[in-house]
Amino acid sequence: MPIALVTGVNGFTGIHLVPELQQAGFAVVGIGQAPSTVAGTTIIECDLTDRKSTIEAVNQLCPDVVIHLAGIAFAAHDDVEALYATNLLGTRNLLEALTRCERVPRSVLLASSANVYGNADVIPIDEATPPAPTNDYAVSKLAMEYMARLWLDKLPIIIARPFNYTGHGQSLQFLLPKIVDHFRRRAATIELGNLNVVRDFSDVRTVVRIYRMLIQSAKRGDIF
Repeated sequence: MPIALVTGVNGFTGIHLVPELQQAGFAVVGIGQAPSTVAGTTIIECDLTDRKSTIEAVNQLCPDVVIHLAGIAFAAHDDVEALYATNLLGTRNLLEALTRCERVPRSVLLASSANVYGNADVIPIDEATPPAPTNDYAVSKLAMEYMARLWLDKLPIIIARPFNYTGHGQSLQFLLPKIVDHFRRRAATIELGNLNVVRDFSDVRTVVRIYRMLIQSAKRGDIF
């Protein structure tokens, strides 16, 4: 049975991705700093920002495919050092570790973000739209993409830039769960950010299905 390594397996996207991969015939193993909370998975405890432990953890496994979800996903996160250490250096440590495996994975998907496009005023925003990040979160993701290009001759990397998506289990930091929670509690007031924007939301189940399809069929260096 092929092995799928999922970083961030305990996170919002990870808990939905695991059954999608299992149904496709993968054995799912996670990397993270806490025991697995997802049924049917094991986890190798590791801090991706620690280069040595990441190399050791990944080399225990030598996975067939990799889906890298681990990172700080909240754009308003106020610890800038942690943002860059996790999203950029953690990814670099993972890629280096994968090159040291006995066999190279047949697919490595890196989850970036459509936030890299900034306040683009074109419709639709697609892969040809120039990146124009407007916050540290977006810069960290775009920097991660550029760094990953240095590894394209060694690893079959695919980069995904998902737009907003939501679903069961998402943190109350995010817009739709926040609104639903306020409604459920009958809260008298709610504090929101910029209301003068249009947002498109996907279902997390759609996103993980696409991730699974990408690792099975996309080509090295593709950006989606």
